Amino acid sequence: MRLAITICTLAVLGTLQGTATEFRHIGDFIVRSRVKVAEGQALKTTITPLRLSAFTDGISVRISATGSKDDASEYRIYRSDGIGRQQSKGGPLEVVPGVQASSEKGGVLRQLRLTESTLTLTTFPGVSNQIIITHAVAAAPPKAVPAPETATER
Repeated sequence: MRLAITICTLAVLGTLQGTATEFRHIGDFIVRSRVKVAEGQALKTTITPLRLSAFTDGISVRISATGSKDDASEYRIYRSDGIGRQQSKGGPLEVVPGVQASSEKGGVLRQLRLTESTLTLTTFPGVSNQIIITHAVAAAPPKAVPAPETATER
């Protein structure tokens, strides 16, 4: 929930300020699946889990595989009032906090949907009949490292 509130707050503040000053880390995600859709068929591809880090300044979202906001793909936020999702086939549509953003580079259009628990990246290559959908889930926070014991005098 904290991630969703951070995303929405930063999006609104960034819009009001007009310019962004700093990207902040908002979460890490683990890529779990990739599906290619072509000619009416969905083909699930094998993928090694990959950790992605997300950063935002309220206007854009940067996604990085290296953990660095400076070495990342940038997506411009176009909607920050929530994301509709359906948990089960035929179930009710619910709106959860999140943002949608897009990027176009070299004829390739990418659309990003980001909530506190999921990251979905849909890629539309310009000269292909395939659509690639990459789905990631929120990564567990790193485990706390115990403080080193200090020697005490007796």
